Amino acid sequence: MNKILLALIAGLFMVGCQPKVGSDEWCAKMKEKPKADWSANEAADYAEHCVLDQKPDEEDQ
Repeated sequence: MNKILLALIAGLFMVGCQPKVGSDEWCAKMKEKPKADWSANEAADYAEHCVLDQKPDEEDQ
């Protein structure tokens, strides 16, 4: 039981460390990632936020 709880907590910390979609850090990370490894959603988000330069709303933060 303790191992499962520890794994869940570790997973939450890893998810919390990801840059916000559309941020400059996220765009740089995606630019380095091989395009063959991108999901359809990542490609659409990259086009919207990094290519067309439509930054995420400040309200979402």
